[in-house]
Amino acid sequence: MTSRADTVVALRAAGAAFIVQISDPIPRVLHWGADLGALDPAAVSALALTAGPAQLNNSPDIPRAFSALPTEYEGWSGTAALSGHASGRATTPRPRLVGHDVEIPSDGVGGRIVLRFDDTISGIRTELAYHLDPHGVLAVDTSLTRDAALSPRIGRTPYTVGAALSLLPLPERATEILDFTGKWCRERSPQRSPFGFGTHRRAAHRGKPGHDSPFLLAAGTAGFGFRHGEIWAVHLAWSGEQQYLAERLPEGAGVFSSVIGAGEELHPGEIILEDGDRYDAPTALFLWSDSGLDAISDRLHRRLRARATHPRSPRPLVLNTWEAVYFDHDLERLTALIERAAEVGVERIVLDDGWFRGRREADAGLGDWFVDDEVWPDGLGPLVDVVRAQGMQFGLWFEPEMINLDSDLARAHPDWVLGPAEGLGPESRSQHVLDIARPEAYDYLLARLDALVREHSIDYLKWDHNRDLLEAVSRGGDGDRPSVHRQTAALYRLLDELRSRHPGLEIETCSGGGGRIDLGILDRTDRVWASDCNDPVERVQIERWTRSLVPPELIGSHLGSARSHTTARTTDLSFRLATSLTAHAGIEQDLTVVDDGELAAIARWTAMYREFRDLLHSGRVVNADLADPATSLSGIVARDATEALFTWSRFTTSASGQSGRVRFPGLDAAAPYTVRIREDLGASSRHGGDPEWVTAAVTAPVEMPGSVLVTAGVPLPTLNPQQAMLIEIRRADG
Repeated sequence: MTSRADTVVALRAAGAAFIVQISDPIPRVLHWGADLGALDPAAVSALALTAGPAQLNNSPDIPRAFSALPTEYEGWSGTAALSGHASGRATTPRPRLVGHDVEIPSDGVGGRIVLRFDDTISGIRTELAYHLDPHGVLAVDTSLTRDAALSPRIGRTPYTVGAALSLLPLPERATEILDFTGKWCRERSPQRSPFGFGTHRRAAHRGKPGHDSPFLLAAGTAGFGFRHGEIWAVHLAWSGEQQYLAERLPEGAGVFSSVIGAGEELHPGEIILEDGDRYDAPTALFLWSDSGLDAISDRLHRRLRARATHPRSPRPLVLNTWEAVYFDHDLERLTALIERAAEVGVERIVLDDGWFRGRREADAGLGDWFVDDEVWPDGLGPLVDVVRAQGMQFGLWFEPEMINLDSDLARAHPDWVLGPAEGLGPESRSQHVLDIARPEAYDYLLARLDALVREHSIDYLKWDHNRDLLEAVSRGGDGDRPSVHRQTAALYRLLDELRSRHPGLEIETCSGGGGRIDLGILDRTDRVWASDCNDPVERVQIERWTRSLVPPELIGSHLGSARSHTTARTTDLSFRLATSLTAHAGIEQDLTVVDDGELAAIARWTAMYREFRDLLHSGRVVNADLADPATSLSGIVARDATEALFTWSRFTTSASGQSGRVRFPGLDAAAPYTVRIREDLGASSRHGGDPEWVTAAVTAPVEMPGSVLVTAGVPLPTLNPQQAMLIEIRRADG
């Protein structure tokens, strides 16, 4: 049923498939979802035959299509993949296929399809590349190149890009949408809605993804959860402004029901292409699962762990000084803190804000990246020597993209501050943004960062970014120009250059906590600070959803003080220890003021972290689907299902007095296991007595068949609010 020009190409990997019909003038997606197996001629013919939708009344005289680059020319009335203009003209793009390449590995796993288009209206050459990796993650990349020779009507008139979106169609059974919102100290708060008609559009206008980032947009079958339901999802690997959309029109999307996609949110005039200029849109990552959100996470975690740049060494236990000393930098006090940290097994010290010139409070000094000789008369060398003498790594906090007006840098170079020439807008956190896309500012930053890392052999940078970018325009001879894209690209260049000069350097991305977490920044960093909130009640939820994208070894999770710095809530030590164990663990509190009993408990916690970190940083993240939102059961299970560590948590009281039989996901139902309650960190407070098996498992491992744990489930204790229990499971015949 297909001509030579209508080639059908299938990319297959890890149970997923992406199938495209490469046809003139625009290829179209025939299938994205479950692997259909090797396509024989009959299957190819059937897919091609069924690729055309019904002809509706009161519609274009040819059936509406939804192509790889949908436009109005094809009768598509939804959001177009491409938009822009040449000084108000050339607003109706008509890309036409002029070539393609297909690369499929010899083992048939994954592959790449590259489609090339010319548009004689806009004078734009478009390249659209699909790459399915071995983990079933589909990366979509779009690039636009201005070629004046293509469109004599507009000649060399510059072309302003409006959008270059990656869009894929969805079947009618995708009836529910999940994405995220949030705020400072409550990032990645999930929200669900029915997939109704119209456009569900989320846009970030903060110069970064933001604390309210959509993060991951998923559409799925009704009621999909962690372990069940069919899901199609998208994530934009970009650290600037973003847009996500899920769209459903009454006439559908070709033979499909709706559309999901993402792309960069561009300010007017932000990308203007002169003849020969090229714009590379951020990579959009599309994922499919027929077994819930955990399978989406597993694909992404496998992809990240397969990178050559992924951290391979054990993630060192960290002490960050912020909530311990704040701006009170004193060598004697910090030495006492470091010695206490060494006693409990800390492996990395990070000196936070307050070490550079003029930085006694959070209202001055940003930009002056020189050690303050009034605070550190002998420089940082003596402190670094104390850290090294304890066998620890040394890290340092920076906020390179920001600037205080009360700084030598701002006084010397006021034009380096990002903002309109008419005058700057209001400060946020007493600071403005440094225009790092300006070559002189970029060179200054690179020189200062490079010099400090080199002088002190710094192992680790905590890279902060505490305010939104508002009125983010760069001042220049041609007037104010939108600069979020340029600022983001300059950040990437800066990180790449630092890592090139210092191959062993690790970098943590922090943005007022979790305001810039995406797979674009994670291509250049080694850790995310999920939130500034160390309150375990909030943190356990924030991290649970952060793990939907980021594996545990890349998520900083710190033990804070009993009374939370950010919420003023007081929690038990055992709860704080349990919830900060199962990621990249660290400490944020002042160890010099804790008593011997608490210090001993922290030492047991660091030992437990070292005991389990190989599992925690390589296993599969799993979450039980529970009816009671006041509880959670999450775990990390070894790839071969031979061991696991689960956390049973309760946040508030609930109407139910009992949990009922709770199933443990991710284990092998056919294998025998031993189950042990780990109370090394202290016993959790319970509401009443424990089930009989729990009482036994506190003192010795209890044998249980996998069928009971996985399929039938077991009753769990009714914990009091703000309590957690650690459950260790090991295969009994291993």
